[in-house]
Amino acid sequence: MATEPTGDHWTSEAYQNAAAFVPKLASKVLQWLDVQKDDVILDVGCGDGVLDVEMAKVLARGAGRVHGIDSSAAMISAAQEAARKAGLADRCSFQVLDAARLPRASALQSGAFTKAFSNAALHWILRPPPDPAGSWAAVFDGVRGALAPGGTFVFEMGGLGNIAEIRAALLAAVARRLPGGVAQAREADPWFFPDERWVRETMEERVGGWKVERVEREWRPTEAERAGGVEGWVRLMGKKWFEALPEEEQEACVKEVVEVLEEVCRQPGGGWMLGYVRLRAVARKI
Repeated sequence: MATEPTGDHWTSEAYQNAAAFVPKLASKVLQWLDVQKDDVILDVGCGDGVLDVEMAKVLARGAGRVHGIDSSAAMISAAQEAARKAGLADRCSFQVLDAARLPRASALQSGAFTKAFSNAALHWILRPPPDPAGSWAAVFDGVRGALAPGGTFVFEMGGLGNIAEIRAALLAAVARRLPGGVAQAREADPWFFPDERWVRETMEERVGGWKVERVEREWRPTEAERAGGVEGWVRLMGKKWFEALPEEEQEACVKEVVEVLEEVCRQPGGGWMLGYVRLRAVARKI
């Protein structure tokens, strides 16, 4: 989930309304993770815990457990409740923690985890160099410190080209309302969608201590949720873009973006298709 310095905009209800497909489409990255009953797993950006509960069903057969972190207190609360309702609270633990602060979370830097996992979160957290916040280095350093020697980090995130039509609509609509135009609007973009080369070079060379064993980028057109549609997605996921504008201009901008995207993404048979591109990787701590 997002790192939200201006407030926690996430709720499980809004997420389910706009993007319930995200955990449902995680089957491939979960196959790569290959959860075993005795695994000790760190989930970076766990959201509302839907996938953690699924992992815990396997972990309950052995001595395994999963610990999820997320910067959203609302989502962590939802994850705790989901684990409790599933009767798996003894296998799941959750913590409000920004992933970029992992290196300073001493309790998680003991090398106790056999695997680390992240789905649809890192594109909210990482930033390319030069990055004054150092988020990409902090995250990969922090995950490495949490893993036992030889442990693996399996993740999926938005890849280069992800939701290009949505970003274009947002950039154009927001830039038109700012004195600094495109340059100023670009600063409001909360996402980073890298490619395979960036992953290898960053983890193996810039950060070090990693061997990227597998990486791929997949074009995966994804149908918008029927409940929230394009508008639900834009209002939730695009929140940071609109916050760059004066409050009195935000609603008009939302409506403009939604109107454009409902036309661009419309399917002949009904509904809307979003241009998702997924980047997934397996990296081993060395």
